[in-house]
Amino acid sequence: MIDPAPHGPRSVPPVLAYDGDCGFCQASVDRIRDLAAPALQAVPWQFLPAESTAPHLERLDREVLLLRGGTVLAGGADALARWLGTSPSAAYRTLSAVLRLPGVRGCARVVYRWVSRNRHRLPGATPACAVPPRGE
Repeated sequence: MIDPAPHGPRSVPPVLAYDGDCGFCQASVDRIRDLAAPALQAVPWQFLPAESTAPHLERLDREVLLLRGGTVLAGGADALARWLGTSPSAAYRTLSAVLRLPGVRGCARVVYRWVSRNRHRLPGATPACAVPPRGE
């Protein structure tokens, strides 16, 4: 589990950075916040300091990132599982633990990548949800 509290004056709590321009992403984060109430903050990456996000822009176009300052702690399905692990609900903490099991983790990553590539087709999507092909 991630300790959401800072451990010193220079330490910053991790945040889940997501694409705030994507309607599907925003709706998904809002739904998880409503149901699981994770302790860590979820913030559109566009609102975070450029020094934290600039090195990771290509990844941020494709996946949520759990960031502490400019350091990536986890991405995609792994980041969501760790975010859920900060929920006060035992059910969501258990779901987080299950999502991190070796066999399940691989499946969760495959599903996450499919959703990420197809998010522009899913409910709540906007044109900004489209993920550019790799290398663009």
